[in-house]
Amino acid sequence: MDQTVAVWIVLAVAVLAANLPYFSERVLLVGPRRPSKGAWWRLLELALMATLTWAVGSLLESRIGQRHPQGWEFYAAAICLFATLGFPGFVWRYLRRSTRHGQD
Repeated sequence: MDQTVAVWIVLAVAVLAANLPYFSERVLLVGPRRPSKGAWWRLLELALMATLTWAVGSLLESRIGQRHPQGWEFYAAAICLFATLGFPGFVWRYLRRSTRHGQD
C-alpha cells in the first residue's frame, strides 16, 4: 500500500469516527436506543473513536514500515485535530435550529 493512500484512509476514518457519536442515539453506537443520549456518553464514544482511529493509523504505519515513537506533542495535536474534525457533527447536534420544537 502506498503511503499517500494510507494517509487518506486514516483521514477518512478520522472524519467518520469523529462525527459518528453525534449522529446516533444508540449507546456506544450498538447498544439500546435512547430518547436523548447525554453529553457524557458522546464524550466517551468520541474517546473510543479516537482510540480506534489511532489503532487504524498505527496498523497502517506498521504495514508500510517501522512505527515511529511519538511524544506527547503528537498526541496533543492528534486530539485537537480529532475534536476539530468532529465539529460538523457537534454543530448538527447542538447548534442547529430545530423546527420540530416550534422554533422558527
